[in-house]
Amino acid sequence: MAIKFCVKAGKSAVETVELINKAYGSAAMSRAIVYQWYARFRDGREDVKDDARIGRPSTPRTDKNVESVHRLLTEDSRITLQMIADRLNIGKETVRWIVTEDLGRKICARNVPHASTTEQKQERIVYWQDLLLMGQDECFWENIITGDKTWCFAYDLATKRLSAEWVGQNSPKP
Repeated sequence: MAIKFCVKAGKSAVETVELINKAYGSAAMSRAIVYQWYARFRDGREDVKDDARIGRPSTPRTDKNVESVHRLLTEDSRITLQMIADRLNIGKETVRWIVTEDLGRKICARNVPHASTTEQKQERIVYWQDLLLMGQDECFWENIITGDKTWCFAYDLATKRLSAEWVGQNSPKP
């Protein structure tokens, strides 16, 4: 508005920049921006709002994206922000805003113990049945190597981050 006033008062662009810098100090617009707006107002522009742009929306936090994020979280509670961002082709920070602000959910609210699914239990049964059948062959036992005070550990490579679950604000405590 100050630039518009200077144009209507007949000030030059250089004078306008000096007045803007004097009035606003370090919070003033850059010289190039003042010149751009000065030229717009000199050419008859009255509106101080930026021009509408075509292409991408100013924010990807649309109702459609909020619904898509909600659907993905409902389908897979262990999905990460980056995975959601990649699937929906929006920024990770935007996904974080949608989850926390629009959906009102906490991120990584609790850890979920690794419980075997019915399919995993069935696969384990099949594996052990195969192992028992192999044990009936005497040659099988000859191929086993033993050692003194040796422990073999089987561990899951899943990290603490992967075991986190998306939960709502009203979800019960673990």
